[in-house]
Amino acid sequence: MTKNKVTWHSSTRTGRSFWLNIFILASALFILPFSANAGLFGGKFKAEVETEHVAIKLHNETVAGGYQLIDTKGLKTLMGQTSDALIVDAMPFKDSYKKEHIPSAEQFEFPIPDMPEWDSALTDQKSIEDFTKLLGNDKNKTLIFYCGFVKCSRSHNAAAWAVKLGYTNVYRYPGGIFAWKGAGFETSSL
Repeated sequence: MTKNKVTWHSSTRTGRSFWLNIFILASALFILPFSANAGLFGGKFKAEVETEHVAIKLHNETVAGGYQLIDTKGLKTLMGQTSDALIVDAMPFKDSYKKEHIPSAEQFEFPIPDMPEWDSALTDQKSIEDFTKLLGNDKNKTLIFYCGFVKCSRSHNAAAWAVKLGYTNVYRYPGGIFAWKGAGFETSSL
């Protein structure tokens, strides 16, 4: 009889242990999704806020500048269809353009901060006349301006100035050289 009693306690302890394990497992399965969202996906949610900020800034700049946007695929297609388009790299010559740029692109530096008034100190000592000479007399010519990446606003300043000068077919390529390289396209250097 003592033997049965021990066996009974042993099975009772095993029975409690089984149900305790089930409870712990069920609790973990219930709590894990909430902790995973807070811990594992918290960065993803914060990154989305930054993406939203960049998207709204890009939209607002586009509306204020009066130009259109073109993506990497669109630019590559346009380059294959026409040689009449002018592509302008708005980054510094020595630190960027000289090292690498989109093939056939010309260079004309613009600043990152907004430039509502022409300031040659911010355009590598180049004048508005120099910029107009680069763009040419055809106000309907397709003009594409780019810089490093979406957050960079050098291309915004360049495109906005082209519109101010009366050019009507103006595009900004916001992905810039980073998106171009990211798509696996060749770059040129001097």
